[in-house]
Amino acid sequence: MDAILKSQKHAEIPPKATADAAATVHAIRPDRSEVEKAVLTLLRWIGEDPKREGLIETPARVAKAYAEMFSGYEQDAAEELGRTFEEVAGYDDIVLMRDLSFHSHCEHHMVPIIGKAHVAYLPDGKVVGLSKIARVVDIYARRLQTQEAMTAQIAGVIQDVLKPRGVAVMVEAEHMCMAMRGIRKQGSTTITTRFTGEFKNNSEEQQRFFSLIRG
Repeated sequence: MDAILKSQKHAEIPPKATADAAATVHAIRPDRSEVEKAVLTLLRWIGEDPKREGLIETPARVAKAYAEMFSGYEQDAAEELGRTFEEVAGYDDIVLMRDLSFHSHCEHHMVPIIGKAHVAYLPDGKVVGLSKIARVVDIYARRLQTQEAMTAQIAGVIQDVLKPRGVAVMVEAEHMCMAMRGIRKQGSTTITTRFTGEFKNNSEEQQRFFSLIRG
């Protein structure tokens, strides 16, 4: 639960409001058996027979899958970035990780968002392990999300913890709420960006970011 409290600070929620909300979530969080009962209800609601052979273990499987797919609520992105390295031989140019694939879920319909993130920063005397950037993407992806919020959260935590000269984040994703229901437009892609520091204030740095992604 501490992880939830720490990660939410980037959404600018007042500390007391955050603590109160987290306490409420903790108080009402159901146990595994209640989750499985909810899955049984959904199966019956769509017209299925939960007792048929192929569905007998489905409630348990769904509960296990949800624990994995939404594990980001139990992780703290800021902690992942806590260990940095200052022996960089004076390197102060762009560090870019592109094509970081992720799977998330739309908070409006709880259906998948499938995409990739490109994340860059300009170090200010220290760098972080590359795997930590990938883990930050996964932590925020493994929550109910909007793409806009996820993009801002990734950039915000890197800027807050590493305090680089600038951060650039671009997320490209297909939303199954667009492809599987409603308007049903398969293959459409949504792009969101967030820039801080020199990436926000210097158009040349922005263009270099885009060029390296497309290169």
